[in-house]
Amino acid sequence: MAQADHFSRVARAYAKFRPRYPDALFDFVASIAPSRHLAWDAGAGSGQATVPLIDRFRHVIGTDIAVEQIARARHHVLIEWHATPAEDVPMIADATVDLVTVAQALHWFDHARFYAEVRRVAVPNGAIAAWTYGPPRIEGRVGEIVQRYMYGDVGAYWPPERRHVHTEYRDIPFPFERIAAPRLSLDADWPLEHLAGYLRSMSATGRYVQQHGTDPVVAVEPELREAWGSSATVRITWPLIVLAGRVASS
Repeated sequence: MAQADHFSRVARAYAKFRPRYPDALFDFVASIAPSRHLAWDAGAGSGQATVPLIDRFRHVIGTDIAVEQIARARHHVLIEWHATPAEDVPMIADATVDLVTVAQALHWFDHARFYAEVRRVAVPNGAIAAWTYGPPRIEGRVGEIVQRYMYGDVGAYWPPERRHVHTEYRDIPFPFERIAAPRLSLDADWPLEHLAGYLRSMSATGRYVQQHGTDPVVAVEPELREAWGSSATVRITWPLIVLAGRVASS
């Protein structure tokens, strides 16, 4: 099954408003790699996980099917970008990758084909780490509005593969020898404008706009503003679920 592009239409919001991952996550995934020569970030989007890898590896390859996403990624001498499906990366040679990372994207892949590529490109004793973050946790009325927006207002527009995020990757295939991962979370203090931008970066929002030609976030912004109160920002926490494993040769 061909991987669908759910994010080109929301690429601008994705690059600007998605949360950033903690340094502790990248310290952990780098620590499980047998060496620090080459990392491949699959489903890289606009580079939220790709760019931090350059502080830990000599070379990084980022791939994504969304050309609009890659166009908004940071270009760096240590990063090689390719617009290609994660299931087909002929530009990566056999047995060359120390670490494969997949940030908030594993649920979109054809798992059997992707894992075959992982086994092909991984060095002996190579590692893979895939992670996702669950729904944002926000206290009070603002949190209630965000939950209703995600699962009510645009709830019918989530692609079916997104169910793996809702179940925190508990039922996603991951056929590798597991490596224990630390308990981590994403935490941010955002103003209203940033939260609204984050809602616009969601695949369900993009599909709603594509079908109806209107921005559903516009309808919810006055309600959020009324509930916001006097604080400049709200604290948002996303639980981070990390799957890590050792790659056996194919």
